[in-house]
Amino acid sequence: MRRFGLSLTLILGLWPSLGWAQPRDIVVFAAASLKNVLDEAVAAFETETDHDVVVSFGGSSALARQIQQGAPADIFISANVLWMEALQGDGLILPESRTVLAGNRLVLVGLDGDPVDLQDPGALSARLAPDDRLAMALVDAVPAGIYGKTALQNLGLWSGIVPFVAQTGNVRAALRLVSLGEARMGVVYATDAHIDSTVTVLATFPASSHPPIRYPAALTAERTHPDALAFLRFLRGAQGQTLFARYGFLTGIAE
Repeated sequence: MRRFGLSLTLILGLWPSLGWAQPRDIVVFAAASLKNVLDEAVAAFETETDHDVVVSFGGSSALARQIQQGAPADIFISANVLWMEALQGDGLILPESRTVLAGNRLVLVGLDGDPVDLQDPGALSARLAPDDRLAMALVDAVPAGIYGKTALQNLGLWSGIVPFVAQTGNVRAALRLVSLGEARMGVVYATDAHIDSTVTVLATFPASSHPPIRYPAALTAERTHPDALAFLRFLRGAQGQTLFARYGFLTGIAE
């Protein structure tokens, strides 16, 4: 499987990107697929409060490892439960603060509008010429890639498309490869397709083909901002949940 270059966040590391954050900032590490909704949520929260919020986006695996290595963060928002469980097992998050902010769906996208029947074992590979690529986030590390690989395996499609898979550091990088025409198709979240008008949803993966896609959030054990919980409550509250729904996320989901 080919592996395309990682995102700038992963190449440069997250700590330098936080160098400009002031002590009064609430620091959030969040999955890349949340960028659009969190950008708007941060703006709304900052308007209503006296607190500033700075968010570093990236693959959940990279963010979790940064926290394990001592990176300063008040809140961690993952794109799957496993990385949150890993940090909880290390004593790096406050279990009592854990909550699920939203859910998502997994889709196949491309630049053309012809649908793909994912129940047909040969339909996906038949759409890929020898030089074509299927963009996915890292299939053994990044949640979107893990979900995608699991879904393709459960549908009996994985072995036929392995030679075409191009891996990226996070799901937004996979989306960009498709949007730029550098990959014929890609496996991304439904919310990613929602914000990119250049791509078309060719198929939605059955919910039964992969574990439920959830976005757990929690305060870190080493948080330094006393009002970090206020931002977490804002995201879980009515205004935050309305924003998540507007961007195509599934809301009203319990832990």
